Amino acid sequence: MEVQAMTVIAVALILGLAAIGTAIGFGLLGGKFLESAARQPELTPMLQTKLFIIAGLLDVIAMIGVAVAFILLYANPYA
Repeated sequence: MEVQAMTVIAVALILGLAAIGTAIGFGLLGGKFLESAARQPELTPMLQTKLFIIAGLLDVIAMIGVAVAFILLYANPYA
């Protein structure tokens, strides 16, 4: 019973930290994009392409965390 309780706490921490990390990452990414686009408007299309690539990679990191959390929740190797 204690293993299940600790697993639920671990899953909650993983999901919460993944959400917070993604939100902070997107905030920094968007802010830096707007700064660089304001400084050099002629580079905006190239910067936008790179923005979307980095945003996709940032989402992948969060989804890996969610996958690990669900594996722990539904197929717990410690239970």
